[in-house]
Amino acid sequence: MSMTNRLARWGGMRASRRLSRAIPLIGTAVALATVAATIRRKGVVRGSLDSGLNALPFVGALKAGIEVIRGRDLFRDKVAPPTRVS
Repeated sequence: MSMTNRLARWGGMRASRRLSRAIPLIGTAVALATVAATIRRKGVVRGSLDSGLNALPFVGALKAGIEVIRGRDLFRDKVAPPTRVS
């Protein structure tokens, strides 16, 4: 194996190790960025629970997997009041 190939493999392994450590932090950052919209859509209690679970590294991934299998959210959106037509 040539020296270039060894260096490329070493660099790739090092980069993948760093990325694997950063993935939970990226997920938490995305969950925190969407907190306001989630609370507005689901209400204070459900939105806080949903965002809190999404912010936890492995729990959020498990919750997302369950939601994909079920085809709907674990915490439903709040019901919009009926509109009156005059």
